Amino acid sequence: MSEVLRLENVTMQFGGVVAVNDLSLHVNQGEIVALIGPNGAGKTTAFNVITGVYTPTNGAIYFNGDLIVSNHPQGNMKKLYQGENRDKFPTVKVQTPDAITRLGVARTFQNIRLFKDLTVFENVLIAKHMRAKAGIFSATLRLNAKEEQAMRKETQNLLEILGLQDLSQEISGSLPYGQQRRLEIARALATNPSLLLLDEPAAGMNPQETDELTAFIRQIKDDYHLTVFMIEHHMDLVMEISDRIYVLDFGQTIAEGDPEEIQNNPRVIEAYLGVQEDA
Repeated sequence: MSEVLRLENVTMQFGGVVAVNDLSLHVNQGEIVALIGPNGAGKTTAFNVITGVYTPTNGAIYFNGDLIVSNHPQGNMKKLYQGENRDKFPTVKVQTPDAITRLGVARTFQNIRLFKDLTVFENVLIAKHMRAKAGIFSATLRLNAKEEQAMRKETQNLLEILGLQDLSQEISGSLPYGQQRRLEIARALATNPSLLLLDEPAAGMNPQETDELTAFIRQIKDDYHLTVFMIEHHMDLVMEISDRIYVLDFGQTIAEGDPEEIQNNPRVIEAYLGVQEDA
């Protein structure tokens, strides 16, 4: 099984606050891997580092074997890269978020970030333009008509596959919460990713919507041959859908394993899942 994502010794510090502390993890092709932990554990910060929003204080991130994000303060090279090739790595390397998206990494956000005054169709079409070949000059002179037509057709096809075609002309901000979440995932899929990062996709959903989302994630994973790395607080969803789980607490990994191992891990129960009152 090939490795899609690897974090090595990633630390993200804001002044005196260490949000992520020496985090190492990996996600294999075709897996659904969850990152869980209490509020403030550093989960979204880890996503922001992976997607180039933040430059890590230390560490390295690989996507499909290629170094996409790194920072090696002097003195840490030996720790991170053993062997004769370690000096070949740059001290600081950060791909921009749009460059990382073009590589095949897409994400959603904890707080929905749709263009709420635009239609469902327009929201997805905008994401399609991430792969557009025409530049500003060609677009201004309308020399990109064939490419634009193709993107519109692809957008319509995507909405049909995901069951959103009947909503294509609805204003996105007027949709029910669960449909907005689904649209945000559809917009991420429009960038043709191989790795999908989902930041609390079930946040604010009722049990029925959560069940529908669980089925939806499985559907798109299989249909689009995706690898999924997600942050989530809904433990029913996490335990049902995840192949492996990492648990963060105060920016550090305290456990890693399959759902059964995590459910029975005393440290996880104490730090996150809670202990029974009579324990």
